[in-house]
Amino acid sequence: MEMLEEQRENWGSRGGFVLAAIGSAVGLGNLWRFPYELYGHGGGAFLIPYIIAVFVVGLPMLIMEFSLGHFTQRAAPDAFAHGHKRFEFVGWWSTILGFVIISFYAVVLAYCFSFLWFSFKGILAGGELPWAAEGVEGVKKAEEFFLNTYLGHTPGTALGSIRWNIFWPLLVTWLVMYLCICRGVKLVGKIVWLTVPLPWLMLLILTVRGLTLPGSIGGLAYYLNPSWPELAKATTWRFAFGQAFFSLSLAFGGVMITYASFLHRKSDLNNNAAVICLADFGTSFVAGLAIFSTLGGMAFVTAQAGRGVAVNEVVRGGAGLAFIVFPYALAQLPYSAWWSFVFFFTLVTLGIDSGFSITESVLAAVVDKTGWKRNVVLPIMSVLGIAAGLVFITKGGLNWLEVVGNFIDGTWGIAFLGLAECIVLGWLWRIDTLRTHANERSDWTLGRWWNYAIRVVIPIVLGTIFFWSLFEDLNQTGGFLLDTEGNWILADCVGLTIVAAAPILAIGISLIKSPLRAGQYPPRPDVKNSNLCGGRFGGLAAFCLAIASAVMLAVLVLKPGISDKFRSYFLFQSLPIALMAIITSNYIIDKHTGDYSFPSWPARWAGIIATLDISAFIAVTLITVTQKATTGQAIHPAPEHLSATSYLILGVMLLLIIGGLGWCFYRAVAAAGKNTAVQPQPDA
Repeated sequence: MEMLEEQRENWGSRGGFVLAAIGSAVGLGNLWRFPYELYGHGGGAFLIPYIIAVFVVGLPMLIMEFSLGHFTQRAAPDAFAHGHKRFEFVGWWSTILGFVIISFYAVVLAYCFSFLWFSFKGILAGGELPWAAEGVEGVKKAEEFFLNTYLGHTPGTALGSIRWNIFWPLLVTWLVMYLCICRGVKLVGKIVWLTVPLPWLMLLILTVRGLTLPGSIGGLAYYLNPSWPELAKATTWRFAFGQAFFSLSLAFGGVMITYASFLHRKSDLNNNAAVICLADFGTSFVAGLAIFSTLGGMAFVTAQAGRGVAVNEVVRGGAGLAFIVFPYALAQLPYSAWWSFVFFFTLVTLGIDSGFSITESVLAAVVDKTGWKRNVVLPIMSVLGIAAGLVFITKGGLNWLEVVGNFIDGTWGIAFLGLAECIVLGWLWRIDTLRTHANERSDWTLGRWWNYAIRVVIPIVLGTIFFWSLFEDLNQTGGFLLDTEGNWILADCVGLTIVAAAPILAIGISLIKSPLRAGQYPPRPDVKNSNLCGGRFGGLAAFCLAIASAVMLAVLVLKPGISDKFRSYFLFQSLPIALMAIITSNYIIDKHTGDYSFPSWPARWAGIIATLDISAFIAVTLITVTQKATTGQAIHPAPEHLSATSYLILGVMLLLIIGGLGWCFYRAVAAAGKNTAVQPQPDA
């Protein structure tokens, strides 16, 4: 199946694409979201599942999305529809979640614009920042300025009145994104040469400043010393994976699919994905050093004032953490207003990169579907985005930003969508086609292991976290959807409604006929011909095995009163049955995948069901083990010094970042020296 022979706007250079994709991946998610997720979910324990999420799941999926976008030369909905019309809804599901994310992401960017303005006024006022104070008063004032003076924050689910001091920066945010996008991706490719490197310089300065604060070692200990009991909680894993997806711009908005669709046909895919992944991971890690060393300093000054608190209690956590810690750190610098201005300017540019990448992907999806002009769709999108953002700029807006963010960016939202993407491309389409396409254009190649990573390993990992989180949500102390008194929990209901409505709306949009669809894709062989549908009998056998395993697991869930003996029997008998099903279905798919051969549908669905069976088995086992392990467990105080484990984690992190980036650049230079690295050039 050949890639579409169609002219499409291209990036001006490979560097422009790499920086733009890094700009999308490296954004406020690294400096804003990563620290507060880690702050609220176990400190150093969060880093372990985060590393697994980035490199075991994130990197293979990033290559997958690059390959799909580049192969089809389309935004997410049409890219999935290229495999089959029925798959188009997955792309729209991604696009809808992307629009929800940009609606609250733009509000966070509005915060950045506001603090940029405060810093500018501070310069004019002789260098005085409105939140600056000495010692413990500085900690208190930084928190009060953001929550009370700026947000007028009220707890609970009530929205309250609109904060007009945030509305105008929100308007400016959408205007800036509009101006960045309206000229197309070539302009974006030029903008990122300024907007991506500058934040790294400021981040290094803040890291050095944070490390020089008295008491910074306590913050680093909280950041790098794992609290092992936290790994027994599903929330630690779900938010770590959600953060990895959010930070890498995976699965929502079709950002990476859309960006790759604008790449020249002979551009590298695998190496670019690795560089982007490592750069994003490195930025998050360094941002953590800056944030937590500063938190250690803040905890130290409160202790000096007789108000000693732990690092994880020094300020309010959540989405506002960065807008308390960074302003405090900046206020401790000489010429603080100038430093604050430069920092928030870089934070704005960093956030704009990610903001217009999400907006561009949604825009490209609508344009590809309707054929309408960009200059018509973009203003409409901007107005709708501003309207949706009004919810988050009310007095209770920060609470709702956290609620919607936790649902969309967690297991229920983009991580579950990532599971759907892997199932569609790994089991129902031809993942080997994408691997071949990526290898033909890359400095280094993927082995067959990548097929199994997309088809089996990643779905099992994501499925396990989903089932584990589902059980934990349904059995949490305060209740889920309904509290202990039978009243609806409004926040949970709204969050779940949004994530449930997205796929339903996506299916509806995918059923609308596109005026551009006729003749868009190359003809497919007639798969109804029995000679082309391979492995029918083996597929049916595997399907029966998968169903049998699913029934055994369902008995465990639906029959809670069953004896422990029978529970153990059903649980451990389900695993080998599911393994036989998945091995059989994989064999059939590998054997019958070709230009004129298609695996039977029972074989494909047997693999999908068996994958979910194994996920459910692992989740049930983890639930059982962690419940026993945490029963009666004492709560350990936060560490005050770096342990041997901390230094080990620090060493591994630096090795991954420096060694990984060095290896990627070495392969790129070596390929260029052999004239095998292809640069953008006119089509032959």
